[in-house]
Amino acid sequence: MRLIIDTDTAGDDVFSLMLALRRPGVTVEAITIAHGNVGFEQHAENALAALEACERAGEVPVYLGAQRPFTRPPLDAAYVFGADGMSDSGLARTAQRPAPGHAADEIVRRVMEAPGEITLIAQAPLTNIALAYLREPRIARALKHLWIMGGTDNGVGNVTPAAEYNLYVDPEAAKIVINAGFAMSLVTWTETLRDGLLTLDQLAALDALGTPRAAFFTQVNRTSLAFAQETEHLDGSLHPDALTCAVALDEALILEAEMAVVDVETMGELTRGYLSVSNAILPDIEVADPALRRRPPNARVIKKIDRQGFYAALRDALL
Repeated sequence: MRLIIDTDTAGDDVFSLMLALRRPGVTVEAITIAHGNVGFEQHAENALAALEACERAGEVPVYLGAQRPFTRPPLDAAYVFGADGMSDSGLARTAQRPAPGHAADEIVRRVMEAPGEITLIAQAPLTNIALAYLREPRIARALKHLWIMGGTDNGVGNVTPAAEYNLYVDPEAAKIVINAGFAMSLVTWTETLRDGLLTLDQLAALDALGTPRAAFFTQVNRTSLAFAQETEHLDGSLHPDALTCAVALDEALILEAEMAVVDVETMGELTRGYLSVSNAILPDIEVADPALRRRPPNARVIKKIDRQGFYAALRDALL
């Protein structure tokens, strides 16, 4: 598999990178950096730290991209991950530096040079992907597959009752990407709540591996674990980005999925960033309201994932 990962690297984004970097048969062609979880330049530092932790420093280029959403000021999630996105670990600056070039241009160049070969995992606000599409719309057909971590599946969000962070931060970009014609799969916050929790016992077992990568994982995960326990009242920590990467790398982990019509709300006062997902329980559009326009399904929405298989994949990456 040839892979590009677009990321606002902090916390679980790091573990997603580690899954891909440690998986035999996977070539991470590039890591592209978007605004999001913490300070923009810190995202790059965290991606570079992940490369070093996986003994891949200097092998994978890291490109800086969009520093802000299309229409609103940047919004971070340092309250979840710490000011540096790494549980305030104070990691040393790595020798590798970001490569020259803009992330969106690199996505376009790499996809168009290898049509049908590149898979892209989008685990940040979708600004870089939208910019790449606007610069070269043909990437929608040339990309092998687009995996998006974002939105909810008729469930509660993690910023507002309606919206998950990645879509809430830049819904205009998300709407462009969702409607661009990519072959696309979504792992939502709803699915993360169902299958993306690592329990305290599992986290202890990972730490007990005793490897440098396991120690790195435990250190970086401290603040988000505390947030999950104290604010979300969970018995462990949530891992939406790593969950998305795991199923992108091994679709055998998908136990249930459904093709759906999805779109993103950009205008609502209470629902801005809401991911609308069609549901089989709804009547046909012509029955409910003949004025509505029937649309074909445009995304595969992942409904259920092998939780033990996900844990095993992460464990293997930390050995």
